[in-house]
Amino acid sequence: MQLWRRGRMRRGVGLWGLIGRRKVGFREFWGEGKEEGGGQFGEWEPIRVLKRRLKELEKKSEFGEIFGGFKNSEFGEIFGGFKNSEFVEKLKSSLKAIRKESQESKEVQPLDVTELLAYLVRQSEPFLDQIGVRKDVCDKIVGGLCRKHKNQFLLPSLSSGKSTLLDENANDELDLRIASVLQSTGHCYDGGFWTDLSKHHPSDGKRHVAIVTTASLPWMTGTAVNPLFRAAYLAKSEKQNVTLLVPWLCKSEQELVYPNNLTFTSPEEQENYIRNWLEERVGFKADFKISFYPGKFSKERRSIIPAGDTSQFVPSKDADIAILEEPEHLNWYHHGKRWTDKFNHVVGVVHTNYLEYIKREKNGALQAFLVKHINNLVTRAYCHKVLRLSAATQDLPKSVICNVHGVNPKFLKIGEKVAAERELGQQAFSKGAYFLGKMVWAKGYKELIDLLAKHKNELDGFKLDVFGNGEDANEVQNTVKRLDLNLNFLKGRDHADDSLHGYKVFINPSISDVLCTATAEALAMGKFVVCADHPSNEYFRSFPNCLTYKTSEDFVARVKEALANEPQPLTPEQRYNLSWEAATQRFMQYSELDKILDSENDVVNLSKSNGKSISKAVSMPNLSEMVDGGLAFAHYCLTGNEFLRLCTGAIPGTRDYDKQHCKDLHLLPPQVENPIYGW
Repeated sequence: MQLWRRGRMRRGVGLWGLIGRRKVGFREFWGEGKEEGGGQFGEWEPIRVLKRRLKELEKKSEFGEIFGGFKNSEFGEIFGGFKNSEFVEKLKSSLKAIRKESQESKEVQPLDVTELLAYLVRQSEPFLDQIGVRKDVCDKIVGGLCRKHKNQFLLPSLSSGKSTLLDENANDELDLRIASVLQSTGHCYDGGFWTDLSKHHPSDGKRHVAIVTTASLPWMTGTAVNPLFRAAYLAKSEKQNVTLLVPWLCKSEQELVYPNNLTFTSPEEQENYIRNWLEERVGFKADFKISFYPGKFSKERRSIIPAGDTSQFVPSKDADIAILEEPEHLNWYHHGKRWTDKFNHVVGVVHTNYLEYIKREKNGALQAFLVKHINNLVTRAYCHKVLRLSAATQDLPKSVICNVHGVNPKFLKIGEKVAAERELGQQAFSKGAYFLGKMVWAKGYKELIDLLAKHKNELDGFKLDVFGNGEDANEVQNTVKRLDLNLNFLKGRDHADDSLHGYKVFINPSISDVLCTATAEALAMGKFVVCADHPSNEYFRSFPNCLTYKTSEDFVARVKEALANEPQPLTPEQRYNLSWEAATQRFMQYSELDKILDSENDVVNLSKSNGKSISKAVSMPNLSEMVDGGLAFAHYCLTGNEFLRLCTGAIPGTRDYDKQHCKDLHLLPPQVENPIYGW
C-alpha cells in the first residue's frame, strides 16, 4: 500500500486516479459528463469514447512506467509490456472490426424502383402467362431491370456478352436481395392478402380430407366411380379422416340420370347402395364418411351442376384438405366461399376434356374459347395444385400431368384368373372384339363408324359387338344400318360382367377421353386393346397388349394383329401399376399431400409437446396470391348475378338450392343460411 501511495503521489492522477481520486466514476469516463456532448445523456457512445481514451493513453509515455514499476506484482506482469502499445493496437483493431460489422448489418439499402418492378413482374408471371406473355419474356424483363441496379446485382467489369448468364441468375439474386431487406427490417407476414386466418388446425393429430365430385352411383361414369375408390384407399391408410361429398338429385331428376329407373327416396338409402357396391369390389370395409350436396341435372350439358355453395357442406372443423374432382366443372357457377380460403390445401383432379366436347357443338369454336379462359380462371382462383390425368386435357395453371387413377380390383382378379387358365392350357378367350361405352357421338362412336365404313372391304367378315346406352342411341344405330356395317348393338352393362370375360380384343377409337377407364380395365383383364395414338392413351403405351394406330390403315393392321395372336400375361409390376394402391401413391406424391401431411404432423407434435400453437410465417405477401384472390372475387360477383348466370348457360335457380333439396337433405332455407339474399 505504501508503494501504491508513493506511486500515486509521484506520478499524479493516472488511470485509476481518474476513477478514484476525482470521484468521477464511470459516467464521466464514458463521456456522459461535460465532454463533447454538452452533458446530454443521449450522446453516450461507449465505443467512440473508449477509443479516444485509449489513444490518449497511447500518447503518454509514463503509462508503461506507472505500471512497469510493479515488477513483483500482477500489475507489472500484465501492463509492463505496454511501452510498444501492442495491446492498444490490437484492441483498437478489434473494436474497429466490431463496429464495422455492426454498421454493415444495419446499412441494408431499401429496394429501389427497378427492384420493385422486377419483383412485380416475377410475381405476375402466372397472370401474364394467361394474356400471352411467355415466361422467357418475363425472365428477360427481370434481367433487364436487374442490370440497371449494378451495385446490387452486377459487377462493373462484366461485359455485355454475358447478359444471358445474368438473366438466368437474376431471379436468384433478386430473391437474395429481397430476403436481405426483409431480414434487416425484421418483417414477418402471416397469410396472404385474401387469406382467411381462421383455417382448420388439426387438434387431434389427424388430418381431414374432403373429396368433392360431380357425380354419384348408380350413374356409372368416371367422376362417380374413381373418386369413390380414391376415398376408400385414402381412408384405408387410417392416417387421415376422409369425407366423400357427392351430389343429391331430386327424384324427378334421378329418373333422367340413373340406369334401370333406379331411384332413392333419401340420401341414407343411396349411401347404403354406394357402400354395398364398393365393398363388393374392394374386398374391405372402407371407413369414410359420405355426405351429399344439392345438385341439378342439365340435359344440355348432360352433367350435374351444383346448386348453392358446395363448400358449406363441409363443416369448418373438417375443412383441412380438399380434393376437387373436376374443379372447373364444380366452380363454373360456384357462388360461395373460396375453397382456398376455407381449406389449407386444395387439389384439383381434371377428368374431362371439355373443350373437345364443346367443339362438336354449334358455334363450338367460340364456346370453346370462352370455356378455356373460364377454366383457367376458376382452377387458378380455387386450387393450390391441379392434376391432369393426361396431356389430352386443357393446359391449366398450377397443373402437372399424372395418372392418379387405378382399376377396380375385380378386373385384376379376372386377369389373374385368365392367366391361370392359359397356364393350364385352357382357352381363355372364345369371342372376338367388342366396344363398350355410353352411346353418345362424342364417346368414339363417330370415329368407330368412320373407320369401319372406310375399310369395309379390308375388314370383310369382321364383327363387332357394341355395348352401351345413351341419348344418341337411335341416331348411332340408324347410321350403322344406313351404311350396312357389321355391328351388333347390345344393352349397356358393367365391364366386369361375366358375359364380357370371353372377349379377346377391346376396340376404343375415342379421342375425346382424358384417360379411358374401360381401356385400363380391359388391360387389367389381360385383353388386347386397339386404340388411337393420342395423348389420352399415352399411359397405356407401355403395356405390350396395347396396340395403337395413327392412320386408318394402321387401325386395320392392328385389328388383324390382335385377332390373330394371343395377349401376353401381365407381369406383377404391370398389375401393380394398374392398381389403386399404386394410383394412391402417385396421387400423394404429385399432389404433394405426402409432404404436407408429414410436415404438418411434425408441427402438430411439436405444438402438443410445447403446449402452444405454431403458425407458419411467410416472408412477404405473394402478388400471385393477391391476383388469384382478385380473380376469385370477380368470379364471385359475376356468378351472383342471375342474368349473367343464365347468359352463360347456368340452370335457372341454381345459385341457391330449392325447397325440394331442403326437404330431402333437411336443410334450412337459403334465405336463412344467407340472410343478405332475403333482405
